[in-house]
Amino acid sequence: MGTVRFETLQPNSSFKSNLMLDKSFMLLPASVPVTDDLLKLLSDWNFTEGYNDEDSTNNSSVPEKPVFTDTVSDDSPEKNNSLKQALQNDKATKYTSTERSRMNSVQTVYNEYLNYINSVYTYYATHRKININELSDTVKDLCVYIRENKRYILRVTPTAESRSRNFLVIHSMRSTVLAITIGLELHLPFSKLIELGMTCILHEIGMLRIPPQLYLTDRFLSSAEKAQIASHTVYGFNILKELKFPLSVQLGVLEHHEKENGFGYPRHLSGAKISPYAKIISVACSFEAISAPREYKTEKSTFEAMVEMLKNPDQQYDSTVIKALLYSLSLYPIGVFVYLKNGKVGIVSDVTPNNPKNPVVQLAIEREPDGSIKTIQTDEGENKIVRILTKDEQAEVQKNMEQLHEVRKLTRALESAKEEEHKDANGFSSVDMSEFS
Repeated sequence: MGTVRFETLQPNSSFKSNLMLDKSFMLLPASVPVTDDLLKLLSDWNFTEGYNDEDSTNNSSVPEKPVFTDTVSDDSPEKNNSLKQALQNDKATKYTSTERSRMNSVQTVYNEYLNYINSVYTYYATHRKININELSDTVKDLCVYIRENKRYILRVTPTAESRSRNFLVIHSMRSTVLAITIGLELHLPFSKLIELGMTCILHEIGMLRIPPQLYLTDRFLSSAEKAQIASHTVYGFNILKELKFPLSVQLGVLEHHEKENGFGYPRHLSGAKISPYAKIISVACSFEAISAPREYKTEKSTFEAMVEMLKNPDQQYDSTVIKALLYSLSLYPIGVFVYLKNGKVGIVSDVTPNNPKNPVVQLAIEREPDGSIKTIQTDEGENKIVRILTKDEQAEVQKNMEQLHEVRKLTRALESAKEEEHKDANGFSSVDMSEFS
């Protein structure tokens, strides 16, 4: 066995035998060229060495057995406290912050959960371990957080972080937020909600045993390559079985690509034979995939994704889960910019119970007399949603909102300066001094 240092790999180079991360993890099949995506992925996961059965063309030194960097050990899920700190900071400012700062705080928590999921995947890839109790506790906090902050966390978009983070981490996080949101709408017992969250975070863990260039590429895949990707559900099931996860979690991972009509995989199950967790994750993952940005496609809006899911082509998805998705996000999902019949523009900020067609909207420009954001209930009259905004329109509205925000900041600063001018040397305003005359 020869060791290959990943820092010496060059795009388009190849090997006569499979390039392995270890005996179970194949990174690159024989004769398949190295891609930029693979190199980026290895860097993202902090992997430094692998091995194969030939002498490396990179002329790197060859120890007796493959050696893995242990740099992730200090950042293992059990030792990472930044997520807990972010949750504490968020809780401290929850009732005192503005809408903008509230959104920024939620974004920070969201990013820390991304970091956590990244650490779970990385720690398993390098140590073959997942701390079930620690994962359960973390998901428990996430379930509570989503329940209390749904209208904010569903507005977090993946556009920015998707350029610099691993695809599996982004997909797992977004799908988990959606799955837990659906589970809340279905009134799952809290213990089941936690198991659902754990299942969704780990539903792609089997992908770690598949060459990443197969699921990151936009090229046409052969039947053999498609079958190799499809095997990730079985790999994931076996991983969680070895780690002694609950059977319900194992089955959720195994069956999340099964379809109600029996045309899914790996076992072509249908209807009631499919795990309840798998049914929910199937809907969450499909909605996420339609609306997510990818290097090889342009994402659709969440409204377009919702319409596509409601069509439920060939009855692929459980109708009860589809309904729960609709009622938890609304027909115009939280975060969508909309144009109203009265000519006003706003962003969907919350759902209306039992009325998915008419969500709550925050107006983009108008404010209440106290300066707070003006929120209205849409209806079938003058406040009716006519359509969603195009990307260009949304960008223009966001630009105007930023400019308006800066103007308001400047106005407040000027007003504060004027108040300071009215104070005398003792620090009392003229009105305060009259009380002492």
